[in-house]
Order: sequence, then structure tokens, then C-alpha cells
Amino acid sequence: MSDWLKGSVKKVVIIPHVNPDGDAIGASIGLNDIFINAGFDSCVIVPNDFPGYLNWLDNHHHPLVYENNTKLCQNILAKTDALFFLDFNDLKRLGKIEEYLHFMKKPIVLIDHHPDPKINAEYIFSDTDVSSTAELVYDFVEALGMLEHIGRVGSNALLTGIIADTGSFSHNASRHSTYRIVGELINKGADKERINDSLFNNFSEKRMRLLGYCLSEKMEIFPQYRSAVIWLTANELKKYDFQPGDTEGFVNYPLSIKGIVFSAFFMEKNGIVKVSFRSKGNFATNEFSGEHFHGGGHRNASGGETKLSIKEALELFRSLLPKYALQLETD
Repeated sequence: MSDWLKGSVKKVVIIPHVNPDGDAIGASIGLNDIFINAGFDSCVIVPNDFPGYLNWLDNHHHPLVYENNTKLCQNILAKTDALFFLDFNDLKRLGKIEEYLHFMKKPIVLIDHHPDPKINAEYIFSDTDVSSTAELVYDFVEALGMLEHIGRVGSNALLTGIIADTGSFSHNASRHSTYRIVGELINKGADKERINDSLFNNFSEKRMRLLGYCLSEKMEIFPQYRSAVIWLTANELKKYDFQPGDTEGFVNYPLSIKGIVFSAFFMEKNGIVKVSFRSKGNFATNEFSGEHFHGGGHRNASGGETKLSIKEALELFRSLLPKYALQLETD
């Protein structure tokens, strides 16, 4: 792959999944900066808007938003030599870009840490044991012998992805190599304190009030199934002036309740109910999501969606818990 990349590839487009989170954006901006430093004509195109608190990562090469700049993005995609797909394993997670890319014949490189990739790519760089796609990007760059091209922007972006996907090293962060990479990124200029402030201490007053509302009014506990759910309607999002990223992490809060091992978050948006699942122990949220909510992800962290109304989706979730009672009891 190294010969192909360094020989025939000049123009590169990097694309993360729809509704990109800290890992997707951090990995994409990090790889983009490395490619630019190495002399490639590279850019990031995101399917839709991403949280504003990540804007500081690269002020000079800001990602293009496909939904807002469709024609420009299509022109760039038509001229690229290679597509890099980051942090997703299924084309359905591309959003509206998938419709345009469906008929394109461009080489694809997939870099991802989710299980069971379903993308037909020329090159797949995948490892489900790695903490984040950002960490996997570092491994990828190291394998290509391109570590010298990681600068301050790239190191900040990659460390952002690692910290975001591990909850500041609170989960999925037990590999020795993760901390070696973190140390190398700090040596290259990553500002760990600023990253933590950006990810965890940079929310609006309305977001804080929305969280309080969720915990006091919209959280339902099922102690017999060691589970919990939080949900928000479209009207409630509008009331609290919802911005992309505002509900990031809401699904994790019920897991801090003693005895709770499975948590779900349902959000009604644009006529679809988006769902996030988190668990502790061995309960496989990705299997639960894949079977019932057209989703997938990791064992302890996954997502999905449904065209059911939010009332119907919640009724379905509640009805499923008794069927998983034994698994939830033993995990």
C-alpha cells in the first residue's frame, strides 16, 4: 500500500461518518494534517455539521460540510485519487454522500475500529481492540513511516479522538500501546488540558439545563433489568435550542447509578428516532442494536435508528428488556 499511496495518489478526500463525534473528527483532521504536511492535496468532507467545540482543531483546513456545500464537495470528490473512510464500517453511515459516491469508481481505504466491516475497500486497516479510530490512524501512519509529518494540529486532533472515545481514559483504554501513543502525541505538541476543556467543559447554559431536565424528568429506571433509558422529543430539543453535540454523553449518566449495566438514549430528530446504547460488562449493545434498531457498533457502545415514532420506539425498548433479563442479570 505504501508504494501505491506514495506513487499514484496525489489528491485525497477523507470522510468520517454522518453526525461525526470527537473521534471521527479528530481522526479525520489528524490524518488530513499529516497528509498535507507530507505533500498531498488533501481535505476532509463531513456528511453534516459537527459539534462547534471541535472547530479549534484546525483553523486553516476546516472540514467542508457536504450538506452545506454539496456542489463544491462533489467537484472535489470527482477529482480525487483516493477516498479514506474513517470511523465507520457500513456505507449507510455516510448519509447523503452515499448517493453520490455510489456511482464513483475511486479506490477506498477504510480505517476503523468497529467490528464486521461491510465496506468493499481496496485497503482495510481495522482493529477492534484499539481504543479509537484516532489511535488506529496513528498506527496506520506509523506503519507507512510517516510519523515525522505529525505536527501540532495533527497531534491535537488525534489525541482529541482518543480522549473522546475513551471518555478521558475511563473505558476501552487498557492497552499499553494507547498510552505510548498518547505520550508521543504530547511530545509532538498535543495540549491535553485544552482538549479536555474542549470536550468536557465547553458547553452552553442551555445544554446544561437540558441535561438537568433529562435526569430529573426524562430518565426511566428498570431496576429488575438493571437498565435505564432517557428520551427527548423534537419539541424538547427545540425548546432547549439543541445544537450538534449537545446530547453527547447523555447516555452514559445512568451507568453511574448503582446496579445499572445497560443504558439507552432515544432522540427524535428529522422524522427519525436516533438511539444510543451503552453497557458495562459483557452485555453486547451492538447485537441488541443490530437486531432491533438497524444499528451496530462496539460491544459496550453502539447506536441505531428507527422510523417508529418515539412513543413506539420506547414501547419496543421496554418490551425487549424482559427477553434479555438473564443476560442483564449475569453481566
